[in-house]
Amino acid sequence: MNLQENVNDVIQKTPVLDMHTHLFPSAFHQLCLTGIDELLTYHYLVSEAFLWLDMEYASFFERPKTEQAEIVWNTLFVQRSPISEASQGILTVLQELGIPFSRDLNDIRSRFAAFDHNDYPEYLMKVANISSIVMTNNPFDAAERKYWDSHTTFSRETFLPALRVDPLISHWTEAAITLRNDGFPVSDTVNDQTIETAKQYIRSWVETMNPVYIAASLPWDFPKSNVESALLERCVLAVCQDYNLPLSLMIGTKRGLNPDLQMGGDSTGQFNFEYLENICMQHPNQKFLITMLSRENQYELTVLAQKFRNVMVFGCWWYLNTPQFMEEITQMRMSQLGIRFIPQHSDCRVMEQLIYKWKHFKDVFSGLLYKHYEALETKGIPVSRSDIENDVYAMFQTNFRHFITKK
Repeated sequence: MNLQENVNDVIQKTPVLDMHTHLFPSAFHQLCLTGIDELLTYHYLVSEAFLWLDMEYASFFERPKTEQAEIVWNTLFVQRSPISEASQGILTVLQELGIPFSRDLNDIRSRFAAFDHNDYPEYLMKVANISSIVMTNNPFDAAERKYWDSHTTFSRETFLPALRVDPLISHWTEAAITLRNDGFPVSDTVNDQTIETAKQYIRSWVETMNPVYIAASLPWDFPKSNVESALLERCVLAVCQDYNLPLSLMIGTKRGLNPDLQMGGDSTGQFNFEYLENICMQHPNQKFLITMLSRENQYELTVLAQKFRNVMVFGCWWYLNTPQFMEEITQMRMSQLGIRFIPQHSDCRVMEQLIYKWKHFKDVFSGLLYKHYEALETKGIPVSRSDIENDVYAMFQTNFRHFITKK
């Protein structure tokens, strides 16, 4: 094989640890989302469909999911060409699963129905070459809580828990009700005693879940109050340090810009980077996994990761998970950080999305990595297949594993 072929082959054959998803094992039943109707009602496609639809938002969302899927299918795949990244993703899933494209959605539904559901999630992981998935586990979500309360069993080598705590940080009044209902007496006022009790609550969930990290999604204008900063710095960070757990920060959301679109109504805003710089400086022994939503924040984030070895940058999040932005951002990080970052995560909510999100990223990544190796060879440094395997495995697996386990 020549250099380009070796790069392509290694990237395709190296298993991926997907370090941030919203996926669940089949043991979590209705939370394990699969199938064409779930794919078509993903909020990116719903938002795109409404660019053409005349119906009221409420009229769409009150319909059964099968009808919603049919509306999206007819709007984006039948009446016009499926050009967008989300639409192309559906086509990639069909292609990789060997399902012929048909204008009749029922034909496609019948092909999906033929898969064995019990082993289906594992089959999809095999198709996408995913070795392990990190979940997003929210103790404030009643639908998920019941599985933890009933001690549901699943493969913790395949599905790794991650404890999500941003409801506690950004919506304290509502979170306080949950804490009190669970036997952790807190007041609506965030004082010293409340902070200590909230720490006990988080510790209890760390003991229950045994997460690989604690995670929080923060808005573009965080912190909006001293309460939010106190809960993050004095409560969440303190528990992270107690257990040597990284804190994963996903920053830059603007929730509910168009609430009528439900999940599809969230947008993005540019974050004030000074706050994040101060956090990293003040907590040099705390490990931070960080991704940013705003394109404008990417350069600052890359520089931050170059200055602080307790920071690990990861992925191209939400609207940045498109080929042109993946190429731009990954190229920037490689130029500044070498291979010391986690190039991608899928952020999937539907199991089949693993297939297209990783295939589309690998197509971009292969071209970038080849150009860097080609530059090395023009400078007299030969690149062996073993070199490529070591680098790709680091970015797909060990950068994350070593970071979360080191002291």
